[in-house]
Amino acid sequence: MKNEDLPSGGEKKLHVPQTEGIKYAGSKLKIIPQILDIVEGLPVKTILDGFSGSTRVSQAFAKNDFVTTSNDVSVWSETFAKAYLLNKEEPKYYQSLIDHLNGLNGYEGWFSEHYGAAENNGKKYPFQLKNTKKLDAIRDEIDRLNLPEVEKAIALASLILALDSVDSTLGHYAAYLSEWSSRSHKDLVLKVPKLFINEQENRVMRGDIFETIKKEKFDLAYFDPPYGSNNEKMPPSRVRYNSYYHIWTSVILNDKPLLFGKAARREDSRDEVAASVFEEFRKDENGHFIAMQAVRKLVNETKANYVLLSYSSGGRTTKEELYDILNTGGKLIKAKEIDYKKNVMANMRWTHEWVNSDGRHVEYLFLMQKQ
Repeated sequence: MKNEDLPSGGEKKLHVPQTEGIKYAGSKLKIIPQILDIVEGLPVKTILDGFSGSTRVSQAFAKNDFVTTSNDVSVWSETFAKAYLLNKEEPKYYQSLIDHLNGLNGYEGWFSEHYGAAENNGKKYPFQLKNTKKLDAIRDEIDRLNLPEVEKAIALASLILALDSVDSTLGHYAAYLSEWSSRSHKDLVLKVPKLFINEQENRVMRGDIFETIKKEKFDLAYFDPPYGSNNEKMPPSRVRYNSYYHIWTSVILNDKPLLFGKAARREDSRDEVAASVFEEFRKDENGHFIAMQAVRKLVNETKANYVLLSYSSGGRTTKEELYDILNTGGKLIKAKEIDYKKNVMANMRWTHEWVNSDGRHVEYLFLMQKQ
């Protein structure tokens, strides 16, 4: 299908679709309706989701028939994106594979050695042993089957979603609960993910966002970077996004890496190895937050007609600084503030104050048109 034949946001009513994903600290599930509301009416056909994370926003774009490119640095996000955005089959096509994996007998392997226990007696674990035994068997079998790319991604996505439903955590894997969670007692059971047949030729990329935006032009680029905290007391060694979900990286790669610390994190998830410039909370020699200078560079270098930027009240900047960044390379045409508790979107007023100065947990959406 030629690009000019594709439907655009300006030609049809967008709907808020069902999406699926793991528990995720940066999830935009609650504001997908507002994101689509802003996109609706724009003359766009191709969209880049530059920091796709759990891929819920990418799924929402794809289900509205936008030609969607999903990008993230994490291999588990890439796997979810392949499962949802590249699938061309009915969900029932994969049922026999899922049934086969569920029917395997579990055994104690690498995952059971490091992440499972029959009793939570002093040491904290993210999963009960009965479930890591199934994990060991299923993960090895997925490799043994030598599945096609998308089918393997769907099997792995199903496995991670199942593990996410029986974990004993607060939603991330930087620390584990001292007592077993109620859901951890359930048995690990895989299900076919909530897949959909993609009519468009979506793409999945994994890599640094600055490399991705060099490669081509999009009608709209949506960015939700992992902003640094605005807590002045936040230490340099704080846990970052890569560390929150280190187990998912190990499940995808099945590479049995070297581990460290009480949470048995991957060596390559250490801050000095896995840090993102967008999570940098320090200032440069000119007194500007390094993370926000990265946002400025991102907006300026992106080749797109429109840029939609999501910003959380937990980040570091003033509304005035954001306004300046967004007007440097184009024209700010919409600025919306979303109150999480009220789930209400309103127009913003620009003031020289911290974005979260009133203590509310809010999300900001900024739409700019590039020059």
